[in-house]
Amino acid sequence: MHTLPAVTEPLTTKSRSEMIEITKLVQRHVQINRVTDGMVIVYVPHTTAAVTINENADPDVKHDLLRKLDALIPKAETYYQHGEGNSDSHLKTSMLGNSVTVLIERGKLILGTWQGIQFCEFDGPRTRSVLIKIVSFDRPTSD
Repeated sequence: MHTLPAVTEPLTTKSRSEMIEITKLVQRHVQINRVTDGMVIVYVPHTTAAVTINENADPDVKHDLLRKLDALIPKAETYYQHGEGNSDSHLKTSMLGNSVTVLIERGKLILGTWQGIQFCEFDGPRTRSVLIKIVSFDRPTSD
């Protein structure tokens, strides 16, 4: 087993709340590094953005998820005390989480038929980053 250095990928969001599919971005790093067996950790180093695995085929799922989060956690509540006015964004991020781990087999991310890796913005628009860390179980090749 060996780990590759984490790679930071920038993302630019366009809305206060949105989901951006990053599955192909992560898969590209697996292919670039020629990893056939291992796992990849996708980490979001922000307190108002998250990452999750969910459906990637129907865009209505993203819409519905974001709308439901807004209904459950409104932007304004009388008891919010955080001065930046983004307490809701912090709560949403805590609920969804800052990382996902995906297995790699035969050089491909192991995801369900309709699954994709989704970056979740809750306090945009902003320039964000995603860290991709690959752990390879492949035997090192001697050149």
